[in-house]
Amino acid sequence: MNIGIVCYPTFGGSGVVATELGKALAEEGHKVHFISYDQPVRLNVFTNNLFYHEVSVSNYPLFDYPPYELALANKIVEVAKYTKLDVLHVHYAVPHAAAAYMAQQILADENIHLPFITTLHGTDITLVGKDASFEAAISFVINRSDAVTSVSESLKQDTYKYFKRVKRDIEVIPNFICPEDYVFPNSHEMRRKYAGDDEKILMHVSNFRKVKRVEDVLRTFDIVRKKIPARLILIGDGPERSNIEKLCRELDTCSQITSMGKVSEPGSFLSIADLFVLPSETESFGLAALEAMAAGVPVISTNTGGLPEINLQGYSGMLSNVGDVQDMGKNALYILEDEARLGQFKHNAQMQAQKFHIDKILPLYEELYRKVQMKNEK
Repeated sequence: MNIGIVCYPTFGGSGVVATELGKALAEEGHKVHFISYDQPVRLNVFTNNLFYHEVSVSNYPLFDYPPYELALANKIVEVAKYTKLDVLHVHYAVPHAAAAYMAQQILADENIHLPFITTLHGTDITLVGKDASFEAAISFVINRSDAVTSVSESLKQDTYKYFKRVKRDIEVIPNFICPEDYVFPNSHEMRRKYAGDDEKILMHVSNFRKVKRVEDVLRTFDIVRKKIPARLILIGDGPERSNIEKLCRELDTCSQITSMGKVSEPGSFLSIADLFVLPSETESFGLAALEAMAAGVPVISTNTGGLPEINLQGYSGMLSNVGDVQDMGKNALYILEDEARLGQFKHNAQMQAQKFHIDKILPLYEELYRKVQMKNEK
């Protein structure tokens, strides 16, 4: 099949999943065309079946903000016509589904029907969706999609909750991991660069937005390091960075914290961690937690959104209420203080991650593409 994929090219979960999905589809023999304003950060290898089409947005004095949606729609039309796309898969409702619908209508005038699938990833529903000014438009493009998926059952229910006008059936297809991407034979040597043999490593990866509650990571770590020798590694960057630096000075933990900034391939760092901390206020799926588990790292997380669908209480990690730092600290120590228990949690984390192996998820998308294509041909 000829498949178009529209995604954000950044470090966020939706862009990572969309890119890895496209790469896996290309390996299966499909031709995959990425359409975005920049090359996706995970699109680091090109084959005969992988293509990237850049959306160029011109700046006009008339506009405070460049009209990206129009430029994207135009590029979709161009790619669809000249590569003969069978289906378009857009990740994120805003503005990608709207641009896809616009492109679909333009192509229809030339007797070309381009079916499009919208995958909902989270923020487009749980944050943007709470803004009433977007509700009608988002509901419209979701309803006009030829198929709609969400990455978790929690997100599916949130969509119906926040968008009363949505009438489409939503199929849950979870995010996935490629386990081979999280095997690093030299991780023990790398670990010694960041911690002593007697120290445990806690880790957090995010975009440092307020919703990630990174301050709770530092407070959880503060509880742990007062009981056992420990180090904290922070991966990512964002608007909360300065607040985090201020808090580590207040807690006097800066000397025990390593901030790595943005890392395009965090797997090698995950492989050296003993525990992953994800205290988010909301997570529609929690890809960072799944990636940690794939690397054999148990997870301390909140019990919100889709996280309980990934992180199983007392098996792959532990769950706490949002903001309950004391409970997260207690749970972290429960796992870390007993070596045998820690080893079991690490094993369980990897077993849990196997449920989201790309080999199990990819066929679900391929079947959906075929259904949409067959419906289009009738």
